[in-house]
Order: sequence, then structure tokens, then C-alpha cells
Amino acid sequence: MSVRTFLLPDLGEGLTDAELVNWLVAEGDTIAVDQPVAEVETAKSLVEVPSPFAGVVETLHGAAGESIDVGKPLISVRTTADAPAPGETAPAAPADPDPAGEAYRQEERAGSGNVLIGYGTPGGHGTNRRTRAPRRPAPAPAAPAPASAPAAAAAVAAPAPATLEAPRCISPLVRRLARESGIALRSVHGTGRDGLILRRDVELAISGGSAPAPATAPVPASPAAPAAGDTDPRSGLAVTSRTPVKGLRRTVAANLSASRSEIPEATVWVDVDATALLELRADLKRRDPENTPGLMAFLARFTLAGLRRFPELNTRYVAGAGPDAELVAFDGVNLGFAAQTDRGLMVPSIRHAEKLSARELDAEIRRLTASARSGAATPAELTSGTFTLNNYGVFGVDGSAAIINYPESAILGIGRIIDKPWVVDGQLAVRKMTELTLVFDHRVCDGGTAGGFLRYVADAIENPGSVLADL
Repeated sequence: MSVRTFLLPDLGEGLTDAELVNWLVAEGDTIAVDQPVAEVETAKSLVEVPSPFAGVVETLHGAAGESIDVGKPLISVRTTADAPAPGETAPAAPADPDPAGEAYRQEERAGSGNVLIGYGTPGGHGTNRRTRAPRRPAPAPAAPAPASAPAAAAAVAAPAPATLEAPRCISPLVRRLARESGIALRSVHGTGRDGLILRRDVELAISGGSAPAPATAPVPASPAAPAAGDTDPRSGLAVTSRTPVKGLRRTVAANLSASRSEIPEATVWVDVDATALLELRADLKRRDPENTPGLMAFLARFTLAGLRRFPELNTRYVAGAGPDAELVAFDGVNLGFAAQTDRGLMVPSIRHAEKLSARELDAEIRRLTASARSGAATPAELTSGTFTLNNYGVFGVDGSAAIINYPESAILGIGRIIDKPWVVDGQLAVRKMTELTLVFDHRVCDGGTAGGFLRYVADAIENPGSVLADL
């Protein structure tokens, strides 16, 4: 027998690390090829990582809440198989691998990424994590968790675990399991480090059991807190916390920085009378209250009609070597929309949105929003957009010069809809007003194109019946 160490692979998203949410196995467990062994949360989604070989778990490298770099040890397994899988360390004399393990290796070499998002390898034992039956809860690893690398939620929620008022739960999957089972997270004892609530804790609560009471040992100071007397040299103020920028926040920061530094953006905006659209939707809701699309779906439909007339805004500027550059056009629109989640702002996209009706767009917006908030959205759903909508009116603001979702070329935002005085047919009236803002890459088009597109969408909102021919 030999001990194989499986290194955390590239999860098919171009990321450099992932946060370990939960172990699905424990040291001493016997596992099969393709059996999920850990849940990790990347900057884009929650995924399960399966084992490429069978054997007995020797060592779990890391604890819940830790960030693990791609290429670093994830799990060590004592196995009789001698052939190393990609991303593992092994003796130099390989033997013939088992068929299931070879299937895993072939998929990883091909770069499909399928086995890394929970769909299983051919002939293996893995299942889609959205449909699989619940597994038994895995006992906690025997080794104590390191004192470093606190859970991401700890640094944001409070300066030290002892002062936390909200339940410690960083996994969208665990939160969803508790919500669907009617379990209040505040009533669940977390058995993870610093009281972190793991899946097994919720499953135990569902079964009517209770987790062991936490030890009464003194709670150590949060590693994120600075040493006493730490002072910011520029302002002279005491530093109260230091929060590592990682995961989703780091990815968002990188994309926003790239957008600002690489895209020469310009902004145009217009006030829009949305009274007619609201009246149209109210009439539809009276006739069919269960199937009336939301306002975002109507705006999406008008936007797609506008992009058909002004396709330059659905292109991408690609810089080449030296003076060479090109504009890449697409056969269709993957319409992204901003969705606020517990993990931050995400932009899932509706693939080939131009083919969908307002009702179909409404259904996709609801589905993708729920997936993004639960952590189930796939990397493809979160990174394939070609044009983005942003409804910042839900935050109670009128307008915003948004940052383009790099590497796209434009983003259209809509503010809140409120009563304002407005001149209609020469008479002052109270109307339902909103503001549309278009931020665009000035390299892909000029102001005439951007203004024409924005005016088209505005006219569609003010006179919905006028665009029926384009829908």
C-alpha cells in the first residue's frame, strides 16, 4: 500500500485558490473513486471535489474556513493503486490504474472540468450535487484546526468570535439546507472552528439530535485583529481590524480594476417616463396575476430589441500585439444582470436571451438569482455575459455611473421609479419617472450609437406598444 496526496486542482475557472467549506469524509474513512471528499467555495460557485482514487483517508489537509491554493495538498489517501493522477504526488513506479480513476484523469487532461463541479466521472460513483441523496454526516477530523486563516465571514461580521451576534455559517448550501428544513441557524451549535456551523450540524438538528456543547476554554483573539497599539501611520488612528481580500471580493476587485484601467468608458443618461409601462404591467397583472413578468423582464426585452438595432454594444474589444486590435461580434446575446448575494455582487447571464419572451426572461432571471444566492450557479453562468443590466433602483438610488463588467463593452442601469412633476402635452403632471444610464466602451462605438440605443430603450419604456414589431 502507498499513500497518495491529491493536490487541489484548477477548478476550471482560472482561479488560484478556493476556500474549504466542509469535509465530506473523515480520516480513517474508506472512499471510492469519484466520491466527493470536500466542498470548496471559489470566487464564483460552491463545488464538490471528488477523489481520483479509492482507499482509506490518511490525512485531511486544512480545516473549514481555510483558503487552499491550487496545487497544494488537499487529501492524502492510503491506496493499493500505484498510478498517480494529475495533481498528486506518488512513487515513481506506476501500475495500471483502475478504469474509473483513468476516466477521471482523462477528463482532467481534457480540461472539461465536469468532475470538478459535482457531475461525476463515467463509471464512477459521483452524482450531481443538486440531485444526490443526503450522505451521512462526516465526523470532524481528529487533528485540531490551525489557529490561523479564520473563516471569511468572521472578519466581516465582528472583530472577534466572542462578540459575534449572527450565526457562523459561510456555506450557502448549509444555509439553504437549514432554511428548507425549517431550522433556525441561531439554534444550531457549530462544531467547526470558532463555532462555524457545518452541514453535519444542521443534519443533526434536523434529526432531532444536538451537537455537543462548546468547550468553556477562553476564546482566543481573532487572528484578523492587530496587535495592541497598532496604529495607521498615515491617519494616526488605531487599526481595529484587517480583513484579507480573497475569494469573490478579490475577483471582483481584479475585474473592476481591469475595467477602469483598460476601458476608456463614457456615460450617457436620460430621464424616462415609465408611467405607461407600469400601467401596462398593472393591466396584465389584473388579467393574469400568476404569469405577469416583472419590470426587469420588460427592461431586458426592450434592451435586447435595442441591441438588435445597435449590435456594436454587444461586441468586445480585444487588444492585440502592438497596434493590432479587433472587435469581436457574437451570434446572440448572453444577457447578464447584477444580483446582490450574501457573498457579494454577482452577474449571472441568460444564454441566448434574444430568443426568449418577456415571460421566459422573467423565469430565467428568478432562477439564476436563486442559484447565485444559494451558491449553485455554475462558473459558465457567472462568466459568459456579453452585455449587463443593473437595477440599482432596488437600493433606493436614482442613478449611477456603473463600472463596465470587464471584458464586456457596456452596462445599462435603471434607477428607482418615483413620482415626479413632468410636462406632458404642455401641461404639468405627476408621472412615474426613472433614470436610465448607459456606460460604454468608447473604443467599440461613438456617442451617436450609444445615444441611439439609450433613446430606443427609453422610448420603449415610455411607449411599450411602439416596440411590439421588434419583439
